[in-house]
Amino acid sequence: MPACAIEPTAADGEILEPAPHGDCVITANGAYAARLARDGDSWFPERWTLDGPEPYAVPLPGNQPEEPGTEVHPMADGRVLIRRFADGRHAFSLLYPTGPGTGELPLGAVECPDEGARLRLLPPAPCGERAYALAVGRFTTTVWLVAGGSFGPEHLAEIAGRCSGGVWLDRTGRMLALDQEVAGRTKTVVVDLERGGEVSPLLQLAADSDDRLLLSDPDSGLLLIASDAPSPGETRLGWGVLGSTLPVRFPECLRLPDLVLTPFAIQPGQMLVPEACAVALRIDGPFGAWVGVWRPAERRLHQLVPPQGWLAGSGLWTPDGVLRLPYATEAEPCGVAPLTAPAAPPPEAAFDGEPAPSGEASEPAAPTPCATRPIPLQQAPLGGLVTK
Repeated sequence: MPACAIEPTAADGEILEPAPHGDCVITANGAYAARLARDGDSWFPERWTLDGPEPYAVPLPGNQPEEPGTEVHPMADGRVLIRRFADGRHAFSLLYPTGPGTGELPLGAVECPDEGARLRLLPPAPCGERAYALAVGRFTTTVWLVAGGSFGPEHLAEIAGRCSGGVWLDRTGRMLALDQEVAGRTKTVVVDLERGGEVSPLLQLAADSDDRLLLSDPDSGLLLIASDAPSPGETRLGWGVLGSTLPVRFPECLRLPDLVLTPFAIQPGQMLVPEACAVALRIDGPFGAWVGVWRPAERRLHQLVPPQGWLAGSGLWTPDGVLRLPYATEAEPCGVAPLTAPAAPPPEAAFDGEPAPSGEASEPAAPTPCATRPIPLQQAPLGGLVTK
């Protein structure tokens, strides 16, 4: 049985866990964003339009204030998906502006009778026309299509174990990577949503390591990984390239004591040069959160001051290397600050022959994989473009 079951009615109320995608969720094409905004002690959904000359926000309040943990999710057509929870049911609706008011199209609900079950929205699908949710039960995890289907929420796949994460590996929204916990270890698997939820392994660095996929860029194949394979007991950030010939690398510059680094955006459009992709990271420390910018070809992390009111953990790269960071202040409730990435080093700097640290995980090379399907990184080639 799936972790949750379809329930056709709607409900609103308390949520079980906070949204995992930062303070603002942005569509894959960067056209729209959505967040919960605050008016005194009340919360309401807000849609941001980002693809015009100037960003602007449209409030989408309902008949009553929302709970602070309610999830909102922008769609490519400008509507906003909202998830509300009450009495074991997760109700989904599409919100849209109607002159001075807010229109709401109920989509149905997913019921979670298991007291330990949790359900959350996955990151925006690349197409922007569909939205997915992950329901985690005690022994299995279910992928739901909650918007964009032919009728209400649709059960798509059931995976053994408890899954977390959620990274899209292609531009079509077919291949979804999830971090699967089985027998006390976490490994990343791929769920093929067009083949009945067929599951195959993706990331397995060592038999006794916990390996998670954090981000993926479909254009270059660059992958951002968290694993304790190089340093047992310590989770480190690493990178690899899907379909290349060298192992995952774990740069020392991404190993900062007493700070937490969370990658949230990869520069798109770098088809043949994954090592040149700029990566944006949220850096959390005792004095707040700020921005880091790093490229695989470099051996340094640039730490930058974000705009005041940055919706921390949110942002989107343009193909030409401009990081757009959304922010909201009392004086400017809807703003986007452009942050230009430091210049990339010359190409020869990426190939100076320095060996990988001795503690880094490695995998044997294999024949070139089929380009249409991800393959396990433990077996897959990881590219001739990799540097420390």
